[in-house]
Amino acid sequence: MEQYEPDRLTPPQAAALRRSLHNGRAATTRRSLLRASAGGALAVGGLGALSACGIPAAGKSQGGTSAEDHSKQEKVVNFSNWPEYIDVDDSGKRHPTLDAFLKRTGIQVKYTEDVNDNDEFFGKVQPQLAAGQPTGRDLIVVTDWLAARLVRLGYVQKLDPSNLPHAFANLSEQFRSPDWDPGRAYSYPWQGVSTVVAFNKKALDGIEVRSVSDLLDNPKLKGRISLLTEMRDTVGMTMLDMGKNPGKFTDDDYDAVIARLQKAVDNGQVRRFTGNDYTSDLSKGDIAACVGWGGDIIQLQADNPDVGYVLPDSGYMTATDNMMVPNKARHKENAERLIDFYYEPEIAAQLAAYVNYVSPVADVKPYLTKIDESVASNPLILPDKAMQARSHAFRSLSSKEETAYQQKFAKLTGA
Repeated sequence: MEQYEPDRLTPPQAAALRRSLHNGRAATTRRSLLRASAGGALAVGGLGALSACGIPAAGKSQGGTSAEDHSKQEKVVNFSNWPEYIDVDDSGKRHPTLDAFLKRTGIQVKYTEDVNDNDEFFGKVQPQLAAGQPTGRDLIVVTDWLAARLVRLGYVQKLDPSNLPHAFANLSEQFRSPDWDPGRAYSYPWQGVSTVVAFNKKALDGIEVRSVSDLLDNPKLKGRISLLTEMRDTVGMTMLDMGKNPGKFTDDDYDAVIARLQKAVDNGQVRRFTGNDYTSDLSKGDIAACVGWGGDIIQLQADNPDVGYVLPDSGYMTATDNMMVPNKARHKENAERLIDFYYEPEIAAQLAAYVNYVSPVADVKPYLTKIDESVASNPLILPDKAMQARSHAFRSLSSKEETAYQQKFAKLTGA
């Protein structure tokens, strides 16, 4: 078990984090919207070079439906992302990395913050995708479980490796081959999300918290802990605590986790299940400990030195938000060039320094260090190899499993 006290932030960094938090331009805002429902060019070395990087050139599934690509004639890419999930300048009106992409390539990014919730966004684009019609979007960012569904339904296109030299070479080993997209044929991570056990040291008043078991079983914490309404995070962390593998589990394993959580709910151990609003409870000490998201904890630490977190010995959960090209995208090559741009370490560092979630780009640390050394040394932004080895992803679910598991979890949480 590793325990981390708040990093000592430099005054400029602390001020920047406070400003982003108070203005709503922080990664915490992005997570609150989730519900359970410039380096040098890399020469393209062909498929042999890609295989040498340890990444297959294609996944196992069949590609989606392409359309005539107008990228050469129309220097534009329509990019849909979550609100407050990209770097912003001091004016709050411009995105420096997108400006740099335009300056280098001449491609204008029409950036829209219209992914407010995975299920809601799916409902918005599903009718067009099901009908084989364009969505008006060339690039979208969705969380891994929805990305898996889009691949399963054949709603997204295979990416062209020849347009992704930096992405193939620089993708972190931690994120290279999810079970829903082996070899990353259809997707590349925008950012990673770590789930941890967080605490307020003052509220704990000497109580030791090292694991999910401590949250669920310590009577001194009765009514003073919270869990997340994101099923994969709460169930996944509890599954690890019970010695089970979130990447390979049975219906019986899942039911055992639900039963354990139900006991903690019934005896009053769990105060409530929350979305991002746990951050206020934790910072004020209304809850003493919880399951939370790493990016949130970084933001809270800027204002409250009592907030910290632990990585349980049993491991921790990770997820990804992923860039994908939907069927019938009008500017596929331009979209791929934008994906590749964000896998240049210098550009990835600029993004990570702002959003404070896990960068999926290997070897980004030297560039991030130039921006802010304390950010570069934060394991919630740049986990080392030992920490990466302890991360676990929730396995992809069939349509039947998705429905059944969510129903059981909704009953548990009272949703």
